[in-house]
Amino acid sequence: MKDFVVFIVEHLVDNPDQVDVTEIVGTRTTVYELRVAQGDLGKVIGKQGQTAKSIRTILSAAAARQGKRAVLEILE
Repeated sequence: MKDFVVFIVEHLVDNPDQVDVTEIVGTRTTVYELRVAQGDLGKVIGKQGQTAKSIRTILSAAAARQGKRAVLEILE
């Protein structure tokens, strides 16, 4: 799933080499911490947060198909 997040974000940003996703696996939930270059943060969040919301929805749906829960945190 981490590779899935990286793939999506790398195609949105201008600096794909600076995309970093950390996966923290818990008993019920997996948290993905996403870090991108400062200039690319707006592209990942999108207008009124719509891009970030879409990425989170796709991630949650993919995790649910595997019987898991996933949370995406976008960090500066």
